Amino acid sequence: MTDHPHTPKTARVQSPARRASNAKSDIVAAAGFSEFPLDRVHRLIEPGPVIMVSTSRGGRPNLMTNGFNMSVVHDPPILALVVGPWDYSYDALRETRECVIAIPSIDLATRVVDVGNVSGRDVDKWKRFGFTPLPAITVAPPLVGECFANIECRVADDRLVADYNLWLLEATRVWLAESKRGLGEFHHRGDGTFSANGETIDMKRRMTKWQALVED
Repeated sequence: MTDHPHTPKTARVQSPARRASNAKSDIVAAAGFSEFPLDRVHRLIEPGPVIMVSTSRGGRPNLMTNGFNMSVVHDPPILALVVGPWDYSYDALRETRECVIAIPSIDLATRVVDVGNVSGRDVDKWKRFGFTPLPAITVAPPLVGECFANIECRVADDRLVADYNLWLLEATRVWLAESKRGLGEFHHRGDGTFSANGETIDMKRRMTKWQALVED
């Protein structure tokens, strides 16, 4: 049935909740904001630096690149890391419950990104990309000789793995080579671009509530 040309169409009535939501959106938009896609929120809340995770399974060491990591507890030193079933390192971490977190400087960015483009199922990443395995003390996976920091870790809690692929790791030994820090670590912005550490702003004296954390 076709509407008669002179028949007025019924206006779509918005619910009070919808009108209120639209009004709020207008206020926020007037302040210069626009809505950002929910599935890209990780680009705004950046986790820790780009790292490499060293694992070993059946005597075969492997490397993976990771950008979803963070510090959780100071003492004992607990770190969080996202590693899922899509990662070749997942089974090694699940079975051995240990790894090494290696922190590369931005000088290694190209090689580190390339490590993340191939699977340990198909290639020996250590040889392919020229990284040097060094013996760890408390875990089987090797340290990465080219990285300026290496953190030996054991799984402390895996209860969040099933739902979120989130592993809580306890650091058991840490190695630092300042001579290899170069321009410092770098961070993935979630969209294929990376940022390097810029100017350091010393706010230690201003953090009056947290002096125990900022002391050298």
